[in-house]
Amino acid sequence: MTGASPQTCEPVTTSGTIAVTNLHGQIDGLAVRLGRTGAEGARGARAAVAAHLAVAQGAALIDLLNLRGHVLGRVADYEQAAHLADQLVQHAPEDAMALLARARSRATLHHFAEAAADLAAADRGGADQATLDAERAVILQALGCHTDAMALIHRAEAGRSRFTTAGALAVLHAECGQTSEAERLFDQARHHYRGTSPFPLAQLDFRRGAMWHREGDLDAARSCYEAALRRVPGYAPAVGHLAEIELSRGAFHAAVTLLRPLTGTSDDPEYAAHLATALHAVGRADKAEQWRERAAARYDELVLRHPEAYADHAADFWLTVGADADRGLELALQNLAFRQTARAHALFQRAVLAQNWVVPAAP
Repeated sequence: MTGASPQTCEPVTTSGTIAVTNLHGQIDGLAVRLGRTGAEGARGARAAVAAHLAVAQGAALIDLLNLRGHVLGRVADYEQAAHLADQLVQHAPEDAMALLARARSRATLHHFAEAAADLAAADRGGADQATLDAERAVILQALGCHTDAMALIHRAEAGRSRFTTAGALAVLHAECGQTSEAERLFDQARHHYRGTSPFPLAQLDFRRGAMWHREGDLDAARSCYEAALRRVPGYAPAVGHLAEIELSRGAFHAAVTLLRPLTGTSDDPEYAAHLATALHAVGRADKAEQWRERAAARYDELVLRHPEAYADHAADFWLTVGADADRGLELALQNLAFRQTARAHALFQRAVLAQNWVVPAAP
């Protein structure tokens, strides 16, 4: 195994099961308090305090919804956060906190141009520069501008924790294929973690696993995904990627076992598509077709509402279990228009090959 297992330094955190339960409670509690704050009438200084409290509560709720969406694979949480963020900025159009929250929510759904505009407005509203640099780095990284993203992460370093900086740099080096430096930074981030929440460490382990997954070291990837699941049982991205490893190794019954619970809690069609593949492989053709149809319908919904975020995943679906190469090519082209990254070009090349065409290699 090439990759290092994330076990050399094990910070003590809250139980992942308890943390997820607490996350639900925090979201529900904030939603109630936010509604109560909005319903209370006030004047003068009291009104100003109430307005600031409403923005702070709204921003916190948006971030928690986005976190739950990631941990549990719930697109509905991302959409609820985006809706709330729009309402928050309508209520406080010049408030930097509200604009930052909407920028993060928009970036989550890959609405990068709109997110960048919010960050510019937050800058004019006096937002912290280190925070702005870090958020802009996320956008640039997603668009494949790795050098510019790295410069911003370093510029934001003084205003952020060592864990946050090392983790961001680790993920960036991992995406660039610089695995040795990424491994060093993953270890460094783990060493500097001082929190009690298991979510940041689970995300770090997942990102580390994704790096080795891309590199083809499935044993290292599995070790990292399992570490993430020890932190947060049921962590959707880790479960989904473990299922992908089982599929690639022909362990179809194991993939079904992993995916069945996930498709009951997540509305992300990627998991339904993987379950369809696994069920077909174990001879459950009727069930497989049901899940394939469910995934197809859900991808159509999401591509219509959030093409920037789901065109690439939908293209991959249609090029594989969806079995519609024309639709796959259409979506791969759409994705390539959104971002000129190596992954977008690779997806387009796959779609072209599925048409039996020949085109020049991507620059």
